[in-house]
Amino acid sequence: MHVMTSRNSIVAMKEDLTAARRELHQNPQTSYEETFASNLIAENLTKWGVRHERGWAGGTGIVAIIEGETNTSGRAIGLRCDIDALDIIEQSGQPWASKTPGKMHGCGHDGHTTMMLGAAKYLQENRNNFDGTVILIFQPAEEGERGADRMIEEGLFTKHPVDEIYGLHNWPDLPRGQIAMNPGPIMAAVDMFDIQITGRGGHAAMPHQTIDPAIISSHLILALQALISRETAPVDAAVISVTNIKVGTGAFNVIGDSATLSGTVRTFNPATRDRLEQRIGEVCLNIGAAFGGTCTFKLKRGSDATVNYPEQTAYCAEVARALVGAENVNDNVAPCMGGEDFGAMLKLIPGCYIWMGQAEPARPDCPHNKGLHHPGYDFNDEIIPLGVEYWARLVESRLPKKN
Repeated sequence: MHVMTSRNSIVAMKEDLTAARRELHQNPQTSYEETFASNLIAENLTKWGVRHERGWAGGTGIVAIIEGETNTSGRAIGLRCDIDALDIIEQSGQPWASKTPGKMHGCGHDGHTTMMLGAAKYLQENRNNFDGTVILIFQPAEEGERGADRMIEEGLFTKHPVDEIYGLHNWPDLPRGQIAMNPGPIMAAVDMFDIQITGRGGHAAMPHQTIDPAIISSHLILALQALISRETAPVDAAVISVTNIKVGTGAFNVIGDSATLSGTVRTFNPATRDRLEQRIGEVCLNIGAAFGGTCTFKLKRGSDATVNYPEQTAYCAEVARALVGAENVNDNVAPCMGGEDFGAMLKLIPGCYIWMGQAEPARPDCPHNKGLHHPGYDFNDEIIPLGVEYWARLVESRLPKKN
């Protein structure tokens, strides 16, 4: 699908924004270390005369403030993007691939940052098109380190109160030119757990003299799945995934004395989140005891569920339909169990988080079709102008000029 933005000044930015995106892509940094991105953002905002504050979230976060030519309403809206990369070895094969070993922009935050920069430039140059204030939030540490929470704790919305907050993410599961959202939970809460099993080791030919941690691990993994399949209502989506198991000594004839398991829990419903934490602990305790061993469980809570507001979702859908056509907008998309710390902002302020398609179906092996966090992924630069115009139209829609 060929989608071009209708605003010439945005089209004219594409080459420079693409160059900036690829520069960001070559210089990825992870949570709270995003100095390259922070400097690039600040340099451009300074060049364009956009007022901004550095030093948020421990140093790399930036907040930009753009006042409309008028402010009779006294209203303000927030736009948020994430700027951090991932600990992944890149295999995209792109000429602008990561130059930092072991780190890559495998989730497209380089693209989100670039879209927000384009929006900052456009809004600064077209302040006569809206009435009120736009707060642009360049947030570090989205990938598991809760940068959104940290900016909130540092007083983001006390210093810069906003009436509504909006976010977006590129989406390789949608073709370029399509946009999706829903008026409720769209991304899940993320929790991480570690389980330590202690048994008694011995010779594999004499298992009766041991308490085998591998057996305890096996029963435990199956029992954890029953917490979803038999204790959680089918309409209440939740996931428990054991992603790592370490058991044994490496010898074929030795039963080790311990095992460690780790994984993730994903939920939408806060009550389900609390219940699963309690029940995993109970299952660990009792299965360990049933086999004569011990089993301890620790859970670390990550980001909260991202839950959209119906009213703000309707606004976003209206803007999206005007931008790409009604046939290319799904305003009731099925949610994803992936996580996103933007949920912390939506717990405080009405808003909406959307997905913007970036896949190229006619090119099945294209890096833009790879899943988020895949080593072969790359952001699709063709959607940069679309993201800029989406932000511009949303601002003008939510902060309309008074007659």
